[in-house]
Amino acid sequence: MWVLVFFDLPTDTKKERRIASKFRKKLLNDGFSMFQFSIYMRFCASRENAQVHTKRVKASLPEKGHVGILNITDKQFGMMELYFGTQKTETEKPSQQLELF
Repeated sequence: MWVLVFFDLPTDTKKERRIASKFRKKLLNDGFSMFQFSIYMRFCASRENAQVHTKRVKASLPEKGHVGILNITDKQFGMMELYFGTQKTETEKPSQQLELF
């Protein structure tokens, strides 16, 4: 599963910029990586793990602004077409995770 977080937060005042920066840093600390300027993504090994990270994002939502959270499967993510200018690029591959039982 992939969790994508889309956000558009106000940055008119110094306080608003600080709040937006804090939200972004929380996403990074939770293992999200920047896909585009206001779109962050994280690979999760299972639906349950995706729900955990979705709850963390919800817990750190700022008072103002718009935030969207989207969960998609690895197959759906792999069907995305990405371009850098006119050059087609590959989608990010999920990281390999070691499971111990």
